[in-house]
Amino acid sequence: MHNPAHPGEVLKEYLPENLSITDAASHLGVTRAALSRVLNSRAGISAEMDLRLSDALGTSPGFWARIQVQYDIWQAKQHHHTHIERFPQAA
Repeated sequence: MHNPAHPGEVLKEYLPENLSITDAASHLGVTRAALSRVLNSRAGISAEMDLRLSDALGTSPGFWARIQVQYDIWQAKQHHHTHIERFPQAA
C-alpha cells in the first residue's frame, strides 16, 4: 500500500468549488472548526461524520470511514517498530 491521502484531502475534491467551508459545515450540521480540521488533515472522519457526508454527497455509508482506516493503518505502520510474537496455539 502506498501513502494514502488523508480523507480531508479526498473530501476537498468532492465538495463543490463555490461552496464555502462555513456553508458546507452548516449543511452538514457540524461546526466550521470541525469541518476545517478534517479538510486540513488535523482531524479524522468519525462514524457520525461518515454518515453525514454520505447523505450530503451521495456516497455509500462507510466510504469515508474506509478511507480513514486505510490512512490510519498506513500511518501506524510507519511508526510500528516492535515485533510482537504470535500467541501460542492452544493444544
